[in-house]
Amino acid sequence: RLFSYVSPELLSRPTFSRLLALLDNYEPRTGRDEEETAEEQQEQKEFLDAALDTPLLALLERFVLRKGLYPSAAAFRADLHSMWFGLYSRSGGKALDSSGFEHVFHGEVKKGSVLGCHNWVQLQALERAGRLEYLGYTWDGPWTSFPDVLSLQFRWDGHSKPRGSLLVGSSPEFDLALFTLCFLTRPDSQCRISLGGEGATIQTYTWEKQRLVASAYPLTP
Repeated sequence: RLFSYVSPELLSRPTFSRLLALLDNYEPRTGRDEEETAEEQQEQKEFLDAALDTPLLALLERFVLRKGLYPSAAAFRADLHSMWFGLYSRSGGKALDSSGFEHVFHGEVKKGSVLGCHNWVQLQALERAGRLEYLGYTWDGPWTSFPDVLSLQFRWDGHSKPRGSLLVGSSPEFDLALFTLCFLTRPDSQCRISLGGEGATIQTYTWEKQRLVASAYPLTP
């Protein structure tokens, strides 16, 4: 197994519980429209509100306003929702079947292969449900505490992810803040950071040069 134990108390915290509530909203297979109900849109809002209520997102908000990237906190918050939850097509325009959040935090399946799925909370939920087959890791970072960086391979409902990388043990707001920061300041390029005193690199991509997240994840050797 990938996870021997995950604290239920941790998963009950506001950002974790609201992230988990979002994860059953998505159709992983591309080519099928994502239908967002009013309830699901409310869950998106509740997740972002919970994240924005943390010191990490408050710090990011102050940073982007101080740098003049946004004229107001309201403008930043609106763009945060748009860049992560704005829908686009990974099926050549056949369907609005993807978003930055779905790709990074949930994962997708295209032609039998897993795309994205760069979030450990999703992986532990899939493993707990008996839907994840962990096939081992290809790189484990130098970190001896969390957050850590891991490159691994797995199958999700029989669909293969030959290699994927993610932060392990981080909070949802940490991933959201870090990926958003790199997306805004180093889009479509490598974003070098210091994580617990060790160097790490985050790669982000925009969707067709729009202000929509296509992907975000830690690079590994």
